[in-house]
Formats: sequence, structure tokens, C-alpha cells
Amino acid sequence: MVKHLRVDREEKYEIVERWFLKDLEMIDGKEADTDNPYFDMHFHKVYNLEAYSCASKYTFARTLNKLNEMYLKKDLKIVNFDDTYLNDDSIWSSNNRDCLVLMRICFYASNLLCLSLCPLS
Repeated sequence: MVKHLRVDREEKYEIVERWFLKDLEMIDGKEADTDNPYFDMHFHKVYNLEAYSCASKYTFARTLNKLNEMYLKKDLKIVNFDDTYLNDDSIWSSNNRDCLVLMRICFYASNLLCLSLCPLS
């Protein structure tokens, strides 16, 4: 965990605490169905944390999950997160795929428009 300090015009970062991924037992997103930046990390102790935004919370969880898959391959519990946004292979994950999402929405909207303009016999 890093503490951000601003001294005059200079910004400094101080390492306050370190955790090891191998000691991480669970990440609890608290509420999967609301836009909530708060989450808990369960080590030997539970740490209540707040991300900058809900999107950054999901990015952090995806990153930890990828690191775990690459290096540890242990069963990391990630609970109270929406799986649609948590899985990186999902079309709705926003890792520079916003254009693809927008194209899909436009496609569905144009289909609805065409269907609404078709005369019924």
C-alpha cells in the first residue's frame, strides 16, 4: 500500500505496507450490483480498501487474478464481483474495447429501428 504525500510542489509516494500474492486468500467486492469502489482483501487479516473508482477496482481484481494464474496457479476466491466485467475475455470488459461495445449497441439499435419501420401485413 502506498501513501501519497504532497510537499510544496513535489509529490512523494511512501510504501506503507506490503502484501504477498501467495498470502491473499480472497478478494471481496462487497456489492456486485452497485457502482461501489470499496472492497476487502483477505490475508491473515482483512483489509478494507477503497479504489479510485469502480472501474479501477475491477482492473485491480483482474490484474491480481492474471498474476495468480501466471505465477501461483492457486485457487484465488474473488467474490461479489460481476463476472461479466471481471473476465477479460468478455466483450463488455473495457480494456480498449469501447469501440466494439459501441458497435454492438448500434447494431442492436439499428435492428430495432428496422423492425419498428417494417409494415405489418
